[in-house]
Amino acid sequence: MFWDPKIEKLSREKLEKLQLERLKKTLQYVFSRSPFYKKRFTEKKFRPSMVKSLDGLARVPFTYIDDLRKNYPYGLLAVDKSETVRLHTSSGTTGKPKAIFFTRDDIGRGADLIARCLVMTGVTKKDVLQNMMSYGLFTGGLVMHYGAEKVGALVIPAGIGNTDRQLMLMQDFGTTSIHITPSYALYIADVFEKKGLDPRKELKLKRAYMGAEPHSEETRRKIESAFGIDVYNSYGLSEMNGPGVAFECQYKDGMHLWEDHFIMEIIDPVTGRQLPPGQEGELVLTTLCRVGMPILRYRTKDITRIITAPCRCGRTHRRIARITGRSDDMFIIKGVNIFPQQIERVLMGIKGVARNYLIQLESYDELIVKVEIQKRSFDGSVDHMAGLKAEIEGKLRAELLVRPKIELHEPGSLPVSEGKAKRVIDNRKL
Repeated sequence: MFWDPKIEKLSREKLEKLQLERLKKTLQYVFSRSPFYKKRFTEKKFRPSMVKSLDGLARVPFTYIDDLRKNYPYGLLAVDKSETVRLHTSSGTTGKPKAIFFTRDDIGRGADLIARCLVMTGVTKKDVLQNMMSYGLFTGGLVMHYGAEKVGALVIPAGIGNTDRQLMLMQDFGTTSIHITPSYALYIADVFEKKGLDPRKELKLKRAYMGAEPHSEETRRKIESAFGIDVYNSYGLSEMNGPGVAFECQYKDGMHLWEDHFIMEIIDPVTGRQLPPGQEGELVLTTLCRVGMPILRYRTKDITRIITAPCRCGRTHRRIARITGRSDDMFIIKGVNIFPQQIERVLMGIKGVARNYLIQLESYDELIVKVEIQKRSFDGSVDHMAGLKAEIEGKLRAELLVRPKIELHEPGSLPVSEGKAKRVIDNRKL
């Protein structure tokens, strides 16, 4: 199904022509309306007229996360504050957050993109979507809510936490779709198991939309198996409207990035040089339709690649592969670069491993991986436990090229969160 077939199936030539038209307008717009970009362009001796093709985008200066923090609260606005109707912030671990402003038109366009995504995966006005994301300053809850309402689905604004209430709502109102973090979905699966209930029989659930946390293909399969549903990967960030920047179609072979609203590039995260399609690097995004706060060549720090092969669904917007990690999430053990998602991918593919784990960094030479294992494994023989531990250690060593220390834990013994999971504890900074 299509929300807007004329745009979603636009020929590559016409799509790139539209991108160039919108890019030129955006460059002129920010130069005349945004004090931040006028100053940045002047400092870099850049003029909007220099961009005559999409290749010319490489001449536009980057925008960095620190630019948003240093110019907090109003420094990147391109309109008068009175024209904005909503503020979201994306928090950081230290210092000021990133303030993201929306005009009424920006909110409408964001909802349209979510509507595209939901219809692409089969949602209609007959569906019930339970939104288990935060409705606070985080963009995930409200943007998804508006998009689902635009499709005509019944939306339950459940928010995060209060798992018993979540289960009651799903059962009582026949929830067919959920918007949820991967870690919380795994937690709910555990709750059903502890209650002796099978969610495949107790619920009318058809699909889940995963966001806010990177997750592996193996985690997707665990969730699909536990609930008997389709799980769709989504990508978004507050700086680019929140969820709905890119989304999987029914074939789940990469996420269609909506190229009429964004231009994507893949760059070498060290040199900043553009990389060819198919090569993995850092995703850089430029908004093409934002009014309140356009952002140019934003360094997302998310690592992925562009998939150029045509998709069976017929949409012409290119896809990005599953995010493999963030450049700032990477940690180094014994001189080896490691992403947390590498560890998750291995763990979720091992029979006998349960759904929760924790990575603990004690020094630059010591990596501890704490793993919950299924009860039947924990109650097994000493030899069985030793064999499972050796299997986990061996597969992680093959993937990471360093030997981790493995700790096996009983199901439900590691800390869990009903919101976004904290998977890495870095004691090296203490």
